[in-house]
Amino acid sequence: MRHYYTADAIRAAEAPLLAALPDGVLMRRAAYGLASAIARELRARSGAVCGRRVCAVVGSGDNGGDALWAATFLRRRGVAATAVLLNPQHTHPAALAAFRRAGGRTVDEIPAATDLVIDGVVGISGRGPLRPAAAEVFGASAAPVVAVDIPSGVDVHTGAADGPHVTAALTVTFGGYKPVHALGECGRVELVDIGLELPPSAVRGLEAADVAARWPVPGPHDDKYTQGVTGILAGSATYPGAAILCTGAAVAATSGMVRYAGSAAANVVTRWPEVVAAPRPEAAGRVQSWVVGPGLGTDESATEALRFALATELPVIVDADALTLLAGQPELVERRSAPTVLTPHAGEYQRVAGHPVGPDRVAAARELAERLGATVLLKGNVTVITDGETTYLNPAGQSWAATAGSGDVLSGIIGALLASGLPPTEAAGMAAYVHARAAGLSAADPGPRAVPTSAEGILAHLRSSVAQL
Repeated sequence: MRHYYTADAIRAAEAPLLAALPDGVLMRRAAYGLASAIARELRARSGAVCGRRVCAVVGSGDNGGDALWAATFLRRRGVAATAVLLNPQHTHPAALAAFRRAGGRTVDEIPAATDLVIDGVVGISGRGPLRPAAAEVFGASAAPVVAVDIPSGVDVHTGAADGPHVTAALTVTFGGYKPVHALGECGRVELVDIGLELPPSAVRGLEAADVAARWPVPGPHDDKYTQGVTGILAGSATYPGAAILCTGAAVAATSGMVRYAGSAAANVVTRWPEVVAAPRPEAAGRVQSWVVGPGLGTDESATEALRFALATELPVIVDADALTLLAGQPELVERRSAPTVLTPHAGEYQRVAGHPVGPDRVAAARELAERLGATVLLKGNVTVITDGETTYLNPAGQSWAATAGSGDVLSGIIGALLASGLPPTEAAGMAAYVHARAAGLSAADPGPRAVPTSAEGILAHLRSSVAQL
């Protein structure tokens, strides 16, 4: 499990170490880890460290000190090092003195022959975009950048970049990950252990081992009912494909049973003969969760389906057209005691919440979750899943899942995991993780039938995505 910490939490964890260690030791510990990461990056890019050229762009404060110390350590490995001092009167004095003693030179701009630039302008206390002088320095160079802690100009809490900012190929952070490392454009992120003792955080990221450990696997005494029966209320005459994709995802996600109710029953059973189909929700039979909304439409029959599902004491996932319906009658969710998962994209979020998502996507998802008493899965390249207390961040790492019908597949996976008995926030987080993996596998599939950007391709790779956890 990856944990993400606020700047205040990191500073609080640093305080006892700073008090116990001799002055400057913690900075040099961080800088040595930074220098090692830069050396690996140089070797990966050019096959060598000795003889390469780096330039540190240095702001005031500790991040500038980290950059200068790292450049100093690299000088000792035969790297040519220069530094641009953005605020010479406030440059970290001990780090600058060590840099000069090691043969480092200060310059007015990044030299043209530089192999890597070290971004040491601002750290986790920084706010707002790059100032004009810093933006001009970075804008004049095409060399790849290694950011110290965070890319300068990118907000540490939201990952938003409102104006000029550094685009990093690699970000090296210390002690613990920060939300920006999932939410923002940081390139690859490497964590340097500097000895901080940090408690578990409420903002987390699932990793393969976490999902594998919790994914439903049938035991020797399970049958199709005990593994969870998923109910699907999706599709219409206009959008039968949504029913096929959503139902197929529920079939592929677990080894239980899927029941479908709706006007696309014939289409669904033709594609998935193992599904038990009925024309209406009332005739579907016993289920352990309901998925309602994908391709359902917004007419009276769709409204009745949504009301039916939300009136039960079962876990319900509300998606797509059902979110549009819910925007006009939020009380249907507010008065529920059973688990509810809402899966809006930005436009659907605005309809339900009454305002845009804004730059702080975590705060926006939490606000809606707390208001409605539900788990909210806010879709995006970084999916935010929260019940208002525990939050999971799921960076996709690519945009292969941004394709028509992809959300229908995700809803089916969540519904199946809810039916298996998983808590709603965990189920939604695990589903988002596997869904993104399946999209990546589909894109990488070299087979003749591979359709990398299709929801059908994601569905086809769902089982292998789970198997490879």
